[in-house]
Amino acid sequence: MTRPEALGPPSLSLFDSVFATRKRTATAIVYCEANFGAIDGKTANGLVRHSERYEILSVIDSEKAGLDAGTVLDGKPNAIPICRDLAEALEKAVTVPDYFIFGMAPSSGMLSLYERGLVLEAISRGMNIVNGLHEFLGDDPVFKAACEVSDVEIFDVRRPPDKKDLHMFTGDIAQVSCPVIAVLGTDCAIGKRTTATILSQALNDRGVKTVMIGTGQTGLIQGARYGVALDAIPSQFCAGELEAMVINAFMAERPDVILVEGQGALSHPAFSTTSFILRGACPDGVVLQHAPHRKHRCDFPKMAMPEPSTEINLIETFAKTKVIGVTINHENMSDAEVDSAILRYEDQLGIPATDALSRSPERLVEMVLGAYPKLAEKLPAAA
Repeated sequence: MTRPEALGPPSLSLFDSVFATRKRTATAIVYCEANFGAIDGKTANGLVRHSERYEILSVIDSEKAGLDAGTVLDGKPNAIPICRDLAEALEKAVTVPDYFIFGMAPSSGMLSLYERGLVLEAISRGMNIVNGLHEFLGDDPVFKAACEVSDVEIFDVRRPPDKKDLHMFTGDIAQVSCPVIAVLGTDCAIGKRTTATILSQALNDRGVKTVMIGTGQTGLIQGARYGVALDAIPSQFCAGELEAMVINAFMAERPDVILVEGQGALSHPAFSTTSFILRGACPDGVVLQHAPHRKHRCDFPKMAMPEPSTEINLIETFAKTKVIGVTINHENMSDAEVDSAILRYEDQLGIPATDALSRSPERLVEMVLGAYPKLAEKLPAAA
């Protein structure tokens, strides 16, 4: 039923083996030119906020050079500098970093001509490449030749498993007895992965053993032990691949909760991954992420954002599940506006609401415990 490499799809097995042999955290520079802190910089944003796999040395974005990455993202300095270019980033590093990570997720999914040259320069300096784009650099003869000369590797995170290794949905998900909670959203690039990461950490900190399933390139690059890049899998196998990953995590970890990172939005015509998450993971509950001040869908200026109420109705009609809470992306909002939105959604929807980044993570824990009170039995007696 489960593939041997339970830590991720075959595209990451070599990736994981490299880290298993390292005696220190791998160092990395993240490239995010003109996009750090913005929607298309979500991979870099995520790595700066959380990374189990890397020590992030710096971010490259000439428009924000000289600033602190943590300050730009969340108003809290984290000593990760933003550099003008690769030369400055290397100058600040004590030694040549292990990895050069392409930290953007452009809608094209492809490298520009300039970016190709930059990646080749990073290879020539002795850095391995982590690529989350749809374009597989490891198949490019120019990049392959450069890697051979410099004795480095390219890790194409979105490379799917061989078709012979893919899974069809079986229904065996029914053997997963712990709550499975999906963090879905009303749009893409809205903070689903960030909220899922914070919620996972908060539950684990309280003694509720929680495992997170990554479903996109950023979560896998951050170091998700279980996951699959759903948008790189043939649609016939998406539900089965996710089902197999959830079962893998359950059988190996015996967690109290499994969290599944969402992708896109069920109501969004440009994405189908949410439907596969609802079908493959069969979540018992859903936390819905929404940006109250976002006027239109990301990259779709003519497509208005839905209200949480309509998305909730769609999710609960489409799947046998229940939305247990709303979380807010506070982009372009003041603190007072966040407070107002929380009160409004709780009153309108009759479920808890919070902001994972600007409010205490304890509110997220209470959201889950309120929906699944038996989990309170897992808390330490002193809690």
